[in-house]
Amino acid sequence: MTLTSQWPLSSDGIRFLSPEFIASYLRDNPLTRDCYPLAMGYYPRALGHRMERSQHRDHLLIYCTAGEGVVAAHKSRYPIVAGDLVIIPRETAHSYYSLADQPWSIYWVHFAGEHTDLLIEPLLSPANRTQEKLAHIPFGVNGKLIADIENLLEVRQTGYNKRNFIHASSLLRQILSYLNAITPQQSSRSGAEFDLDSVNALMQENIHGQLSLEEMAASVNLSKYHFSNKYKKLTGQTPIQHFLHLKMEHACYLLDISGNSIKAISHNLGYEDSYYFSRLFKKIIGISPKQYRQLKRG
Repeated sequence: MTLTSQWPLSSDGIRFLSPEFIASYLRDNPLTRDCYPLAMGYYPRALGHRMERSQHRDHLLIYCTAGEGVVAAHKSRYPIVAGDLVIIPRETAHSYYSLADQPWSIYWVHFAGEHTDLLIEPLLSPANRTQEKLAHIPFGVNGKLIADIENLLEVRQTGYNKRNFIHASSLLRQILSYLNAITPQQSSRSGAEFDLDSVNALMQENIHGQLSLEEMAASVNLSKYHFSNKYKKLTGQTPIQHFLHLKMEHACYLLDISGNSIKAISHNLGYEDSYYFSRLFKKIIGISPKQYRQLKRG
């Protein structure tokens, strides 16, 4: 199996492979064996870049920041443009190439680990997955993601220092976690579901009052049933649960920054019955509002 392509590296390009002794160390270390990088790089304006694999034992992330290309699996082809992110799971035969008239610029990371299947599983949701189980996400050109990958690439200049590779493994896990956190919003912007941002904005606008499931569903022209199912598929929780959690987050903020009574904070959040508010708070946060305020936090 070939881990990287033979594309002739340009002066501003990057190609780095973790040597076998490092890969073995990361695979066996309890701090890194869940998720660790095997190879990574950056190919700017990669004219003529092409790769094909019939065997693929690790996961591959490709993030296009400029230009265009194509990713193919089996008999299907997927056009890739700037801002698109692709996850190709292990054991997926595939090929990809840069277009000649608009050659792509891509960051790429090969990675493995005991928990990587779990880390990429949310990215392979039906909203993002192709029929070949690739994740193709119109993520957008994201400055934070680029900066995080650039930080990951710095491990290539550490003289194979094992402690730096432990840090790099943590950075990789952080990148995948960030993608999991932000992808539902990106998917909604792509039109695959509905405008999640507008629903969340509606919740924030009503943080001091009440908001019914019917009102949320009506804001995106869906029935209560379809809205609730789609919202949970995108976020992992029901819209009412999320709205309630936003309220309790704001309650914690008010308890931290003000000396207002618990009754006043309850009213501020739209709860006339402060005892009911306190019961909700304890159920979600784990302690009462009074106990939360008494905590010594540094």
